[in-house]
Parts: sequence; C-alpha cells; structure tokens
Amino acid sequence: MALNVSLVSADAEVWSGEASLVVAKTVEGEIGIMTGHEPILAILAEGQVRITKADGSKIIANAQDGFLSMEGSELTIVAGNAALIS
Repeated sequence: MALNVSLVSADAEVWSGEASLVVAKTVEGEIGIMTGHEPILAILAEGQVRITKADGSKIIANAQDGFLSMEGSELTIVAGNAALIS
C-alpha cells in the first residue's frame, strides 16, 4: 500500500500521487515518512522535500513556511512557497 501525497503551495497544487517515502525538513529536524507512519503534524523548515514515488523515481521540491500532516495513508504538505526542482 502506497502513501498518498499532496504537496501544495499557497496558490497551486505542486504535486500529488503515490509515494513509498517522503523526507522533509521540519523545525525539529529531518523526518522520513513511509506508509504506516503514526499520525503527525509538523511545522516545515525551509528546505527540500524529497519524494520517492511508488515506481522508484524521485521528485525534489523546495518548500518553506508551512506544515505537514500525516493521517492514515494520507500525507499533506502545505507550504507558503513550494516549487519542483526535479
């Protein structure tokens, strides 16, 4: 079962899809999230969000000023500013 990820900025959806791993920088340090992770709400620190898609390919985005929320198999990352790098 894959992780359903939605990465949005203040004005647009940046990326959404299935992933096996998401790594993001929070104010308390870097966090890795996989399917089955406990529910969490964390404040984003400025940095990269690295997404490993279900097929193994990778996506990298810059994100700042926001939060991430994990509930069940749904991970939502809301950033004031976010843009894909690759």
